[in-house]
Amino acid sequence: MSHGFAGFVPQFLAASDSDLIGSLVQTLSEAGLEGQRPDQVRVWQEQIGILKNALCAPAFEDWFLVLEFELPRRGRRPDVVLLDGHSIFIVEFKHSTDKLDAAARWQVGTYALDLRDFHAGSHDRRIVPVLCSSEDVDHSALPHPAIGSENVLPVLSTGPRNLAELLLELSRRLKLFGQVPLDPWQWLRAPYRPTPGIIEAALDLYEGHEIRDLSHRHAANLEETTGWLLEEIETARRLQRHVICFVTGIPGAGKTLRGLNVVHTRALQEKAGTGAVFLSGNGPLVKVMQEALVRRCVERGGGRRECERQVKTFIQNVHQFIRYYTERSAEPAAEHVVVFDEAQRAWNQRQMQRKFRRTASEPSMLLDVMERFSDWAVMIALIGGGQEIYLGEAGLEEWGRALAARPGRWQIVASPDALAGGESVAGHRLFAEQPPSGVVVRQEPRAHLSVNFRTVHAERWNAWVNAFLNGRWQRAREHFPNAQEFPCWLTRDLEQARRWLRTMAELDPGSRIGLVVGSEDERLRAYGLEVSTGFRHGYPYPKWFLASAKDVHSSYRLEVAASEFECQGLELDWVGLCWGGDLLPGSDGWEYRRFRGTAWQAVRTPAEQMYVLNRYRVLLTRARKGMVIWVPAGLPGDETHQPEWFDRLQRALREAGVPAEDPVLVSA
Repeated sequence: MSHGFAGFVPQFLAASDSDLIGSLVQTLSEAGLEGQRPDQVRVWQEQIGILKNALCAPAFEDWFLVLEFELPRRGRRPDVVLLDGHSIFIVEFKHSTDKLDAAARWQVGTYALDLRDFHAGSHDRRIVPVLCSSEDVDHSALPHPAIGSENVLPVLSTGPRNLAELLLELSRRLKLFGQVPLDPWQWLRAPYRPTPGIIEAALDLYEGHEIRDLSHRHAANLEETTGWLLEEIETARRLQRHVICFVTGIPGAGKTLRGLNVVHTRALQEKAGTGAVFLSGNGPLVKVMQEALVRRCVERGGGRRECERQVKTFIQNVHQFIRYYTERSAEPAAEHVVVFDEAQRAWNQRQMQRKFRRTASEPSMLLDVMERFSDWAVMIALIGGGQEIYLGEAGLEEWGRALAARPGRWQIVASPDALAGGESVAGHRLFAEQPPSGVVVRQEPRAHLSVNFRTVHAERWNAWVNAFLNGRWQRAREHFPNAQEFPCWLTRDLEQARRWLRTMAELDPGSRIGLVVGSEDERLRAYGLEVSTGFRHGYPYPKWFLASAKDVHSSYRLEVAASEFECQGLELDWVGLCWGGDLLPGSDGWEYRRFRGTAWQAVRTPAEQMYVLNRYRVLLTRARKGMVIWVPAGLPGDETHQPEWFDRLQRALREAGVPAEDPVLVSA
């Protein structure tokens, strides 16, 4: 990977300052950052002087040093990485006029987390983030020896005089844990692959690049699932079978990513007589991804009309797919393999009757279409738990009913959660009891994705979301992530939330920010947020997700919030969640409501209450890196938005661990 200098400390000490600066300038130039060069050169000169003074002791002779080590696709370059043969030290310098504030601590701490999660050579290594001022300051108290239980230590601060002492003392303590020796050159060559966002992944696949295996420290589950699905497809083709696979996973676990990867795996696409298609009933997701692909195609020189035609074969709307093969064609589908994303959102018979005057549910109709193949077919149903947000979405059980009505036609392979009703599927089960007679079911552990890859550093965020929405505030508090892994806080001031999001975009170059909101509180109009159906249906949300900050329609403007319908299946790096009056703590659990006309109505049926709860499950799981939750102050004297309602919500969030102060920009 790109770096300005790499070598053992004696080599660094022997190199002239001018040679080191020349190498660093060349690195900066190759990265296209020439505009920063004059100021950066002066900073490097100061840093090199501090390092040479600190590392001249004989104890550092075996240490390895890397300057300006690039973290690809993250837009980040730690100033210094030091390897002592078993541990990794990241040293970030701050100029003497800068405060060693929380933002700087967050920055160097994030470098450490990026290495832990995305750099193959850093998995399972002790990583020490150090913030060094160019002036002497009192250094942080060193962690207790029990630090051996954590891979990434808390951020430490120091100055030039104490830098060497801090590094050597921590190195000595960490050696007590008997780590395997670390080869520095092998470490330097190890792959670095951050988890791609869903749009980025789709763009890679569209251009003919298979998504590279992730080097995330918990990626094994993802790769096992991909390999297993390809095996199932090949076995079905070879043995001439009809097979349906139910893949479950927590929100953000990579279900869509795996589905796209399987469909567009080169080996599968090139196999004669196979073919595969990715289907989704999520209209906004399809529109956003299609628009992203069309833009990329046009950038490569294609005409927009031809690009649109090509893109529509890459990802398709499931409702249109079914209508075509039931109303216009009686032939088998063009593809033997169908991946259905968010399959639990397939429509039930009543919704199909209302929309298309059909007397069968969507799962049943899709099975009918794929049964036209007399030889073999594979369906892959990607199931997300607690994601049903709209009337008529049938849930996992409808698939069970459709399969039970055709015993012997399909072999079913399902995750344990799909069969037993695990947490990832919010307690839903494929079959209410045992599978009916004649229905062949095989349980497959590899069909479940258990790690959250959306919140790239806080894998247990979903546990907090589930506990909070279940009304278990204290249990949620146990799962609340630390501010370094996933900054999350609440504010009663919407403008303060906007300022924080803009600042995070500056601190984290290349990241996307935006506001999200529930679709049922039209009284948020009083705060400048419009969520009415007419407004949302007329707004260009593909631009909201894809356009730059210069475009007034972009999410960066923080003027328009995307509802659960527009953002489900998609993601932002930094999210501002605007909480409405439709879900509030009451004296006996949640109060579920909807705003109609000029007043709130209670939502009483369990099915509709589930939609309300799932609305916030979707909104709370859209952020990749961090979130601010805006709780309205309420409108004194207005019966439709009483301050006391939102005071209760603030107390619940605080009890669940959400701080009421900025965890990144507040002074350390």
